[in-house]
Amino acid sequence: MLMARGKALTATAEAFASRHPRALTGTVVGVLGGFAVTAFGIAPLAPDAADLQQHEITEAIVPQSLDEQLAQLASFDPGLSRTDLTRAADTADTLLKRMGAFDPAAALFLRNDPTAKRLLQGRVGKRVQVTATASGQVQSLVARFAAETPEQQDSFFTRLSITREGDHFVSKWETVALENQVRLGSGTIRSSLFAATDEANIPDAIASQLADMFSGDIDFHRELRKGDRFSLVYEVKTADGEPINWDGRAGRLLASEFVNNGKSYQSVWFKDGANGKGSYYGFDGESKRRSFLASPMEFSRVTSSFAMRFHPILKTWRQHQGIDYGAPTGTAVRTVGDGQVAFAGWQNGFGNVIQIKHNGDRMTVYGHLSRIDVKRGDRVEQGQKIGAVGATGWATGPHLHFEFRVSGKQQDPRVIARASEAVALPASARGAFQAQLAAAKTQLQAAATLGDGVVGE
Repeated sequence: MLMARGKALTATAEAFASRHPRALTGTVVGVLGGFAVTAFGIAPLAPDAADLQQHEITEAIVPQSLDEQLAQLASFDPGLSRTDLTRAADTADTLLKRMGAFDPAAALFLRNDPTAKRLLQGRVGKRVQVTATASGQVQSLVARFAAETPEQQDSFFTRLSITREGDHFVSKWETVALENQVRLGSGTIRSSLFAATDEANIPDAIASQLADMFSGDIDFHRELRKGDRFSLVYEVKTADGEPINWDGRAGRLLASEFVNNGKSYQSVWFKDGANGKGSYYGFDGESKRRSFLASPMEFSRVTSSFAMRFHPILKTWRQHQGIDYGAPTGTAVRTVGDGQVAFAGWQNGFGNVIQIKHNGDRMTVYGHLSRIDVKRGDRVEQGQKIGAVGATGWATGPHLHFEFRVSGKQQDPRVIARASEAVALPASARGAFQAQLAAAKTQLQAAATLGDGVVGE
């Protein structure tokens, strides 16, 4: 009986739909039809509506006049928010004007308040967010930038807040903990590694770590192929939910798989809890880190290899005894291995040069520097920044000249790096390594299913 009544209702609804053949109407009727059958199926379990007590409530609703509604709309100000970075030439007025705020009172506060005026002092590049009314009156300003002391900068950031309270402003200076966020990404090589990571919205610092991770397996200058793919898991540091990139503190690459010319390479970052040292390891537990890095720069363009070349100054063909890396002046240069600074200063055609002595009568040379950050006798560790790219000495443009010498004779640095000793994983750490590896494999499987791009966890 109940089913029959339900079918009758459905038939009535379908007849209505046939007279009003719209897709949305048909969908709604289908849902209502299904509900009718279900509702009647459970109706006996509920009390009869006729037996329920009923109350009638009457309330007068007086709508606002049209003039009142228009006045409220005119007074409504949703506020506008913009974000930008501070610049060297910024003043309080030019910064606010660039961000769409025209507020003399706010500019005066930025110039005179002891806390607020620190916004335009010190380093430039502070990330500033201003919220203002449509007329340009500042409601709030929040700036986020690196913590003041170097020992805090890996874990904390500075937040400067300025808030309007009635006819005056209040400022606050805070040191806040950075938060870590894990992200998955993948990409396809079409021209270069950095073009692929840019297209996938992967930070440059992570792309550089990707090149480092597989530098012993792949020559990213010469062996990349169109169609090569990579998937990765990486950690970003965030300030109030926004990824940071100041002072190179963009986070760490945790795991990756790179398919180059049909061959797959995998690696994971692992930090030994016993000695506190971290390194990249293959999934088989073999270290990706060797005694020497393949390059003294995180990633750059090779402009002259270890081979015969036409010298740009001497205008003769001669053997080039090192590798030249083209990069903008000021780009950081790092040591490729642990050692001690044997020389740091000016040396004829090399200009500003650093020589580092390593074990086994081996030495590396870094020439044409714009800046030297170490001195003779300093102990340095692999990957440590020692100076910056320049064009000093016999140089036609900004680049780094890099040499690897064994017993005083120049050798091809890339051959040395690939043949250098691997750093072994301690036996005591293998259990922890396997546990971390299992988690990394699961994340990489998920990353591999993505298109070119990034997703946060």
